[in-house]
Parts: sequence; structure tokens; C-alpha cells
Amino acid sequence: MESKHITIGLTNPKSPSNVGAVMRAAGCYQVDAVRYTGERYARAEKFNTDTKGVSLKIPLTGVGCLLDSIDKGTKIICVDLIEGAIPLPDFIHPQKAIYIFGPEDGTIAQQIIDRADAVVYVPTVGCMNLAASVNVLLYDRLAKSNDTIASDELIRKSRDTNNKVKVKY
Repeated sequence: MESKHITIGLTNPKSPSNVGAVMRAAGCYQVDAVRYTGERYARAEKFNTDTKGVSLKIPLTGVGCLLDSIDKGTKIICVDLIEGAIPLPDFIHPQKAIYIFGPEDGTIAQQIIDRADAVVYVPTVGCMNLAASVNVLLYDRLAKSNDTIASDELIRKSRDTNNKVKVKY
């Protein structure tokens, strides 16, 4: 069976708060790496809002091109409101993928779209922000996988230290 390796690719992300929220999602959904292009994030990096310190565990790397140096067998999946794209509920996620997201004030370059193995979109009325889109995509991947771990142990490990509430039936 093919090994799982998930990378998030951000095309010239607009704000450090969105990158911080993407990093938090990457930690929650066990992403292996986050890559970004462009200068905007690098200039504003000191304002990063990675509140869980995920960037200490998951590499966040600036690159010239999101498709340079991707592992063999990695599927290129573009995620944006692109005409002709597959609605996310109908999409089957590959084991190894780089999910490429456009910036909030633009889109993914046509050259990247042309190299994609699939282009998907979240069928909402209006567009979500970058971090929300990443969270929805990663949740969809988890919900459709056989790797879902659902238990009270996971809840205890994942929740805030101030949360000790239990359901009583």
C-alpha cells in the first residue's frame, strides 16, 4: 500500500493570521509539511498566529515553486473556485498529495492548474477564507478515510486543559 504523505501548498498567502491558522489545521489533521510561495508572508512572518506552535513540528517552508522537489507519486490537487473543478463531496483523496490553495485576493496560476491531477472546490455560496478552506478540505479527507480515530482518549488528549466536561446519558 502507498504511504501517506500530505503537504499543503499556499500560493502567495496574504496574511500571517491565515498562515498561522493553516498551521494549526495542519497540526490537527496531521499534515506532513506546509509550503508557500511569494513575499507577503515572509514580510509579515513575525505576526504569525501559530498559537499551538505547530511550526516547531511541521516544516513551514518558503519555496520558489510549489511543485519543485515534490516526492515521486505525489498527486497535485488544486483547491479553488475554478470553472470545471470537481465538487469536494465527490472527490476521492489520494494517499500522497500536495493540496495547493490560491491566495484570498487571487487564484492559482494556470500553469499549476494545467499540471494538476485534479482540481476541486468547496461548493459554498461565496468564497471562504484561506484557513477555512484548508480546514474544510482536511476534514473532508479525514471523514472519508479509514484512519479516523474516534474515542474519549482522543478527546482528552486534544481538548483545552480547562475543558473537563463529560456527556451523561
